[in-house]
Amino acid sequence: MAKMIAPASAPLSAAQRDALHVLVADLTSVFGSRLRSVVAYGQNHQSASDERARALVLVEQLSTDDLRQLVPKTRDWIKRGVAVPLILTHHEFVRTLDVFPLEYGEIIATHVVVAGTNPFAGVHVADIDRRRACEHAAKSHLIHLREGYLETAGEPSRISRLIADSAPAFRTLLSHIVRLERGDDVTETAADDHTLAADVENLIGVPASLVNEVLGAVRGVSTIGDPSLLLTRYIEATEGIWRFVDGWKR
Repeated sequence: MAKMIAPASAPLSAAQRDALHVLVADLTSVFGSRLRSVVAYGQNHQSASDERARALVLVEQLSTDDLRQLVPKTRDWIKRGVAVPLILTHHEFVRTLDVFPLEYGEIIATHVVVAGTNPFAGVHVADIDRRRACEHAAKSHLIHLREGYLETAGEPSRISRLIADSAPAFRTLLSHIVRLERGDDVTETAADDHTLAADVENLIGVPASLVNEVLGAVRGVSTIGDPSLLLTRYIEATEGIWRFVDGWKR
């Protein structure tokens, strides 16, 4: 397989690229010509505490014997900073685009080809599948916030923690909805929170100031004065987001 490790300008550190070289070599030793593509993904959205490279591996055929041969190699991958990769046959990936539209859409939107050919040429996540998944995610997030609010017993510190803990999922939800609204299935939607917040305000109508305050909580830079008031606004905004997705039509 021809290797196509991303250059230094790609969102991968030198250590990650070196670790991915090892991953590709190990995969090649097991799959040989059956190894079709290896892509890294999601680097722009990782937290500072999680610098592991994440990878999707697509092969022509996959057996339990292949997995057995890979098991002894996983510890070394993790030690080098590569999360255990998602390994699928190319057929499985294409056939389950409608089952995991947000997860696969995120991979497509943020991927960097590490080895082999670009597996996403001609691959598209259908708007109807993405919309359904966004609605499910929005409603689930709303339910989580409502239940979480009750569980805080009104204690400010617990409310602040609820906001901070939910912020990463909120960012992911907003990124998917913006991508849905723009019909963007390949290009990264927003590299930073402020850009995403502005997109959300322009496309969905949720105030950028609210989005920035919620997303800032996870980075420890939020200016939360009254967490109860912020959570109230956060829940109301999430209700509006769900209604937006529920009524979305292209």
